[in-house]
Amino acid sequence: MCGIAALQLRNPSLHPQMGALLSSMLCQIVDRGPDSAGLAVYNTPGLVSPGTSTLSLLGKDQGMTPAAITAGVAGLLPLDAAAAVRVVGDTTLVSAGVGTDLLVKAVGETLPAATIIGRGEHVAVMKSVGHPMEIAAEHGLEAMAGSQGLSHTRMATESAVTAGGSHPFSVADDLCLVHNGSFSNHATVRRELKREGVVFDSENDTEVGARYVASRLQQGDTLEEALMNLGKVLDGFYTLVVTTADSMAVVRDPIACKPAIIAETDDYVAMASEYRALAGLPGIDNARIFEPEPGKVYTWSL
Repeated sequence: MCGIAALQLRNPSLHPQMGALLSSMLCQIVDRGPDSAGLAVYNTPGLVSPGTSTLSLLGKDQGMTPAAITAGVAGLLPLDAAAAVRVVGDTTLVSAGVGTDLLVKAVGETLPAATIIGRGEHVAVMKSVGHPMEIAAEHGLEAMAGSQGLSHTRMATESAVTAGGSHPFSVADDLCLVHNGSFSNHATVRRELKREGVVFDSENDTEVGARYVASRLQQGDTLEEALMNLGKVLDGFYTLVVTTADSMAVVRDPIACKPAIIAETDDYVAMASEYRALAGLPGIDNARIFEPEPGKVYTWSL
């Protein structure tokens, strides 16, 4: 049992409230996954900026000071790249005015042991072990602005309680995936993806789903098509939420074993594992509230 809370803000006037709203949603699903948590926020000032790639690294202690990391990365990039490093809670953010692939290479040479948990121009990913609300407070979620937010509280079932095993899994630019449930054939799909050259960072079954979606998108699928294909390949009981720079998608397995509820208004789309996480949202009394149908992919765009 895990908890999911996701929010897409269609009304830009609500962007300053993104963190406060997501934090209030997260508070209501803590008992679904008290051992660890993860957050993904989009277009949050101070964490990401247009025209700049940002990598989220697992942990605040990378074995080097932020100044030393900045110098090491900057020395491997063009002079005008303006590399910068910021520690936020238990996460290290590395940014530069270059493409993500070039930044990944520079960070890999500077910090060979670092684990990249997020990448892109629009998203910052943060995750850690511990009480979800303490993790949210440590990273300053409540004060964050942004266009979208995604959170997950984990109750580990098929792999160890580690920060690296927490969701979301962000394995391609601005792509994040969270998961309540389990994939029964993840080892088989993992082997198939490895044969195609896909590299994994953990033993978590959710990473397999994320890598599969990223692979399908790279092959030309739309987000909806990628999730429809996932349903044909990965077996199990699940609710998934996937976000990109400008979209959000929800899908449940064909039996709809895992809970999900959606609230939609002109101002926002919100999804959570339980209704109580939606009850405090503005305008909820007039929202369209529904449970996603089994096996159907729902998508929304900004």
